[in-house]
Amino acid sequence: MLLFVGVTFLALLMATFYRAPEGVQLYRQDGAAGAVGRRRGGLNRQQAVNLWVCGGIYAVLSALSACRIASGNDYWVYTGMFDLISQGRHVSSEFGFNALVRIVQFFFGTEGYSYLPIFGLFSLLTVYFFLRAIYEQGDWFLGSLFLFLMNGYYFSSFNSVRYYLVLAVALYSSKYVLRREYLKFVLWILAAATFHKSVLVVIPLYLGANWLAGIRLKRWHYALGTLLVLSLVFGRDLYRAIIFRIYPYYEHSMFDTVDYSVTNIGKCVGTLILSILCYKAVLRENRRDRFYFFLNLGGLALYTCGAFIPEVSRVAYYLVVPQIFLIPDLLRGIGNKALRRILTAGTALAFAAYFAMFLRSAYDVNIRLLPYLNWIFN
Repeated sequence: MLLFVGVTFLALLMATFYRAPEGVQLYRQDGAAGAVGRRRGGLNRQQAVNLWVCGGIYAVLSALSACRIASGNDYWVYTGMFDLISQGRHVSSEFGFNALVRIVQFFFGTEGYSYLPIFGLFSLLTVYFFLRAIYEQGDWFLGSLFLFLMNGYYFSSFNSVRYYLVLAVALYSSKYVLRREYLKFVLWILAAATFHKSVLVVIPLYLGANWLAGIRLKRWHYALGTLLVLSLVFGRDLYRAIIFRIYPYYEHSMFDTVDYSVTNIGKCVGTLILSILCYKAVLRENRRDRFYFFLNLGGLALYTCGAFIPEVSRVAYYLVVPQIFLIPDLLRGIGNKALRRILTAGTALAFAAYFAMFLRSAYDVNIRLLPYLNWIFN
């Protein structure tokens, strides 16, 4: 646990040296493509420092993840899948994942500890896409990184390596929705779906949230939204039938339960309240943050009315992870300096408490992120 806390502290400490220069965002406020942070004369001093900071954080986070062994409750399940793939036998994973595993096995073989380079590659890719998304889309780099780490997204990526890779890609590709470069967005998601097909849900969800963010809502929009929520309440049998057609092995399994995540509901409700308080200052004229707002609203609807969906967080996380961009924007948009400091401190303490609870649960046999072992010293 001390190692996890130390790595988190080190990453956040390095992030304090990051300063967002003007024009670093990959899109402008109106959603059009913008500058990429490199000026004609090359990098200035602060931009160079920013890249070194991001590089250092990437090295620390990816190294901890890539060097793990037997960390994660599905670690040995994946090693079994790697063996089946090497033998050409049937596995339930998607063909993109299987192909990447075969490529790594071609170079590193299939005997002994050949699974280590596979886990290492997925770690490098997952951390890269998460950090790249924070670098490009977070107006407050430190705040977004803090929420990313405190929510446990990074450490949870030690489990479910396929899912967290596509989650990172989905977060990264949301910039193309904001730019209105929809073809690029769809192509990225289709590529990610070859590793975990659940990511396909973000195509209608992200496009729908972006459409709502760009229009002036009318009464029929609220009526339609209400009908969609009611459909989750009264049409659960239909939704379950569709889900089990795609994932038949979930039916009557240990995952086929109604599970209300109180902590995730609380985070969505807290973000909603903060959004209402900051509507005039931030959301009303900011299409990007309205996009994140509607994603959070969808996540809240899923966690409350769609709890019957097996492993509902697999879908809801696509909607709530962008909170790491929305919450810092909302806090920074509060005009009253004293109130801004109080709410920022309160938010930081709340997520720090959540992180402590997460670390405490990391020893659980169903999570098994702790104790941390690595192939260098263990």
